[in-house]
Amino acid sequence: MTAHQPPPLVSAAPAPGVAPRKDHLLLAELVTPSARILDVGCGDGALLALLRDRTGADGRGIEIERDNVAACLARGLSVIQGDADTDLADYPDDAFDYVILSQTIQATRRPREVLEHMLRIGKRAIVSFPNFGHWRVRVDIALRGRMPVNETMPYTWFDTPNIHFCTIRDFVGLCEIVGARVERAYALDGRGEPVRLPLPWWAWNILGEQGVFLLSRS
Repeated sequence: MTAHQPPPLVSAAPAPGVAPRKDHLLLAELVTPSARILDVGCGDGALLALLRDRTGADGRGIEIERDNVAACLARGLSVIQGDADTDLADYPDDAFDYVILSQTIQATRRPREVLEHMLRIGKRAIVSFPNFGHWRVRVDIALRGRMPVNETMPYTWFDTPNIHFCTIRDFVGLCEIVGARVERAYALDGRGEPVRLPLPWWAWNILGEQGVFLLSRS
């Protein structure tokens, strides 16, 4: 299986005084205008607000942390407190155009079930995650004998919320297991920019600090 060549990103001016995360800008490029979106594990609502402001999305969010829910409500976003591992089962089929899970799948207890629900609830699913197969991670473990701590994975092993680290190749394997079709895929470098080379998965697995996938039901 070969990598997908990423299309050029459409430039968008950030809000005054605020620079959107580059991975969020990429995710915004993957959704169609005015789409119905569910952001699972939406954090403080930065991505939902970007999608609302840049694409006119009709966005909803689910977030487990109460303080983050309050931050989302302060942004004028429609967000409820909930747990992706248990509450996605309550959503009906095809309720959204896109279900997004940004930098969260590794923190879920049952990643496979969460992904299956995303593909059931939405016509498409977008998943991004830190790549535990990146070469810097391999060096930290191989040479230092320590779990890595960096911008993509900022927690130490004893206080991290991440319980299911995976690699890009691991996630491709999960997509095959659940019958998800990969419509687009990206490996992001340390600057949050897509790796622009048409490389096979094993190469992306070494070079990419993050993986971003646009999925649909096969």
